[in-house]
Amino acid sequence: MTRSYGSTTPEEAGEKFKDSQFLVFMNRILALTVSGLWCLMFKQPRHGAPMYKYSFASLSNIMSSWCQYEALKYISFPTQVLAKASKVIPVMLMGKIVSHKSYEYWEYFTAVLISLGVSMFLLWSTPSKQPSTVTTFSGVVILIGYIVFDSFTSNWQDNLFKYKMSSVQMMFGVNLFSCLFTVGSLLEQGAFFDSVAFMTRHSEFAFHAVLLSVCSACGQLFIFYTISQFGAAVFTIIMTLRQAIAILLSCFLYGHAVTIIGGFGVGVVFLALFLRVYARSRMKSGRRLAAPLGQKV
Repeated sequence: MTRSYGSTTPEEAGEKFKDSQFLVFMNRILALTVSGLWCLMFKQPRHGAPMYKYSFASLSNIMSSWCQYEALKYISFPTQVLAKASKVIPVMLMGKIVSHKSYEYWEYFTAVLISLGVSMFLLWSTPSKQPSTVTTFSGVVILIGYIVFDSFTSNWQDNLFKYKMSSVQMMFGVNLFSCLFTVGSLLEQGAFFDSVAFMTRHSEFAFHAVLLSVCSACGQLFIFYTISQFGAAVFTIIMTLRQAIAILLSCFLYGHAVTIIGGFGVGVVFLALFLRVYARSRMKSGRRLAAPLGQKV
């Protein structure tokens, strides 16, 4: 959206595409096509989930995206970082509400450690190139909306897997309603045909939009598979760590300095991950030992 299309010389300004909602629609329609073809080509489990239930995850996903981008106008950089790094805990709490899941105390403890460590690393290792926005009350409200909607989305999708569907079927259902919601909004605003006209005028933009959509669709395959196999909480931990790993790699690649506090935060994250693995292995070994005892009795 920052790139100019149609300019033949450096002096020409060209045209810039301004409708991000159409790009979202492109992502969703291609993901819908990919998942639909996959379901047709490969045998899938018998579908038993009511179709309307996909609309909840789709709508909450759209609302979380809107809240995320809108909140950036009204909250400071540290607030953004803390909110993104602390999503694990709201996801776990939402899991208790939506799916009636129960978590061990060590899972809450390690989630807090991961949030703390990632926050320390991001806050002290990410240079802010622009002056920080002052956090306002409306920004905090929108940010809370983002956290609530985002936590609900992954947990609702996790809850839908009780119908024994595949991750591709989930992808198809969610993207079907996302396409309906976004195309309805585009048509209501009169932006759909303008965006299509822009695409027909600039073949380079069409290529970029399709490439972006392909990457998004591939990402969704991994997202839905992760949620189906490991649950919403583990998925959120992975996404939280992804931010820290991306910045850590940029520090190594571009020579950015990592502060002492940032390095300590990385250590806290690795400690939390080690504790999760250790506690989970202890639980599994305890269950294996308890099984023979139960059989003898």
